[in-house]
Amino acid sequence: MLNCFLWITEKRFIIENKMKIPIVNEQDEIIGYKEREDLSFEDIYRITNLWVNDPEGNILLTKRSLNKKVNPGLWSTAVSGTVEEGETYESNIIKEAEEEIGLKDLKPVLDRKIRRTTKRQYFSQWFKVVIDHDYPFLKQEKEVSDIKWFSRAELEQSLKETPEIFLTSVKEFLDYFHANKS
Repeated sequence: MLNCFLWITEKRFIIENKMKIPIVNEQDEIIGYKEREDLSFEDIYRITNLWVNDPEGNILLTKRSLNKKVNPGLWSTAVSGTVEEGETYESNIIKEAEEEIGLKDLKPVLDRKIRRTTKRQYFSQWFKVVIDHDYPFLKQEKEVSDIKWFSRAELEQSLKETPEIFLTSVKEFLDYFHANKS
């Protein structure tokens, strides 16, 4: 009975305290806040992405859960998230990495930030990190249905043969990080 009460209390707290999304202007300055479901095409918001390699250069991708409203079942960068009220780009990617794939004590390296217009408008802040190939990832099923290391050659071949199973941004990330090896 106590567990049921805690579950109901937790759900009520989540519903009553929905996190708002910062709305930004063309200079990425916060100009207001909206709930996720109230976002329109005119609103510009912030997202984060984490590109993960192992020391041998393999690339970690995650497959988005089939329950996701946007791009379900597609392979994506290892971690991504929407920045919420009170978060910075960095605090968001650290939180999302732990929530989505169990990556703890992340020390992300800041990389490029781009402005994108797709079905929505947003700034996408990219981060990168090198993680051991045998790291014990723990996926959150409501966010991620699979986690996989790809060799660069395997990913390039898959992007050629079956581009429809990847978010279009995966090729952009691959091309960028291949050209800008650090």
